[in-house]
Amino acid sequence: MSVNRDKPNRWKKDIAHSVDMYNNWFMRFAPKAFRETRIRTTEHVVMALKITKNLTSISATVLKLHPEILPTLRMSTCPPIAVDRLIGLSGVSPTLVRKMEKEKALPSRMERKELMDGLRKIGQIIMRMADVDIFVWLRRKNKKPTKEELYRASTVVADRLCGAVANPIIRNAQEQRQLAVISTWLKSQGYKHLDEVEANGSDFRNMPKGTFGFRINVPVNLGDGVRQVNVPVDAVVIPLRGRHKFPIFIEAKSAGDFTNVNKRRKEEAAKIQQLKQTYGKDVSFNLFLCGYFDSGYLGYEAAEGIDWVWEHRIDDLRKLGL
Repeated sequence: MSVNRDKPNRWKKDIAHSVDMYNNWFMRFAPKAFRETRIRTTEHVVMALKITKNLTSISATVLKLHPEILPTLRMSTCPPIAVDRLIGLSGVSPTLVRKMEKEKALPSRMERKELMDGLRKIGQIIMRMADVDIFVWLRRKNKKPTKEELYRASTVVADRLCGAVANPIIRNAQEQRQLAVISTWLKSQGYKHLDEVEANGSDFRNMPKGTFGFRINVPVNLGDGVRQVNVPVDAVVIPLRGRHKFPIFIEAKSAGDFTNVNKRRKEEAAKIQQLKQTYGKDVSFNLFLCGYFDSGYLGYEAAEGIDWVWEHRIDDLRKLGL
């Protein structure tokens, strides 16, 4: 029995309710989230400036000891430098830059000479392109900034960094909130939450009846039928009632505009196909939606056999068999 995918006559009204719910949350949450992130990011920028002697010394040795400061340094130039642009300008190994950027570490197998040459080139690019309108002391003979200058420069760079990660910050906060809402509802129905260690400690199919877990890795077969990979699922719930013990899979999805969801809709389609190939056509894979999901997105997911529950009508979870 379908919950919402076979009821297109209700989609338009539900979309409007969902957009309103997301916008109300955003207006309350976004300023607070940005302030908190900005404070933490400013502290990281201050530390990076201290490490580089206020951007006057970005040597290979400094970068070797502190590869984690690269994102801050990229946002300290005029204009700020994207990762791929830094690779092109410096002419260094893409592996070096991406390892520093994503893992805050250095390539373990790179020869020392290549490593130090690459770090030196990165430092030279940053110093050459440093934004002197922000780091005003770099123009002076006395390159020691005042406290006010240092604070002002730190907050500007922090704003740039926060702007670059704004969407992931909001998306992560929304997901945390949605999972908390699901947890509260399930517990009100008599379900017990298993923590990540308990849930992932064994095959998810061995989870007891009436339990649920979040962000559980579910093994699925690839197309060749031999190899397996783990697919993360936001919520795995073993129904409390009924004879069937196979779980209900739920993905928490939120969106702040209509454009991005249509770029991401294939992710869920790929996931349900992998689950069905591994566990059979009756797999129950569903979405928990809040935000900007238009008829195009809903129609695409419905055609793939994916159903959904709107957060503003959470009691529809009962119709999934919960």
